[in-house]
Amino acid sequence: MVMRETLAKKIAWISLICNLVLTLGKIIIGSIGNSDAVFADGIHSAADVFASVIVLLVIKISNKPADKEHPYGHGKAEVIVSEIVGMLLLLVSIYVAYEGIAGFFQEVESPSILAMWVAVFSFAAKVILYRSSLQVARQNSSKAIEAIAFDHKADIVASIAAAIGVLFSIIGQRFEIHFLLYGDKAASIFVAYLIFRIAKEMLTEAFDILLERNINNEIIQEYIDIISAFPDVKRIDRIRAREHGHYVLVDLRISIDHFKTIKQGHDLAKAIKKEMMVRNDNIHEVLIHLNPYFADKN
Repeated sequence: MVMRETLAKKIAWISLICNLVLTLGKIIIGSIGNSDAVFADGIHSAADVFASVIVLLVIKISNKPADKEHPYGHGKAEVIVSEIVGMLLLLVSIYVAYEGIAGFFQEVESPSILAMWVAVFSFAAKVILYRSSLQVARQNSSKAIEAIAFDHKADIVASIAAAIGVLFSIIGQRFEIHFLLYGDKAASIFVAYLIFRIAKEMLTEAFDILLERNINNEIIQEYIDIISAFPDVKRIDRIRAREHGHYVLVDLRISIDHFKTIKQGHDLAKAIKKEMMVRNDNIHEVLIHLNPYFADKN
């Protein structure tokens, strides 16, 4: 748990520092270099800065053990963070889209080539940040770090789109191809769309977890296979599992022979729980209810 929290903080701090540098660079160069696309990419990076700050504040809370007031733990704190970041990105996408569309009704000028190189640098940096963040998120089942990784993912495509948009505008200016001058504006709208898609993914997943939707059927089937391997389990009456942030809670009802003793039923339930948690290190709890099984009535 301590290792998980330390890694999460490390990723969040790295993301925060890198995003601060990229935010300042893209907003300043985008402004003085007359590039809406690069400026919009900078606004998105500013949202990443905000996301990293929130994650740093919530990581300690989400890793706290269960207590009397929160018997299922504090894992959903990370989900709430993911939802906040998703809502922030949704607002950012609307703002960027509005500015890009408005640009088509104004006199347009070609951006400077420096804006394009800033976008290319941002693309390279974000590829590295995305891959490293996603790897740590998956290794530690962290929704908060995953939210940061998704932000980096959006920036990858957004930055290369901004660079292409700026390049088209420069080509349009140099060769007097008027419609290409709007490449930067079009790129900013495309960036807004990419931000919107990431926001939608994050909000959908967060809502599903908060509403305690059953986890993926393939994973449920893996649980069923583990349970069915115990010969004393005559029938699986019901199985439910829900994500609670970075861990999973499982509710299980099984039938065993009616003549089994309480001790035998307890030992079986304990063995099933142990096996499921050994085979799936993200399972935090398995609650098992035993039903009597009558062979002549089933």
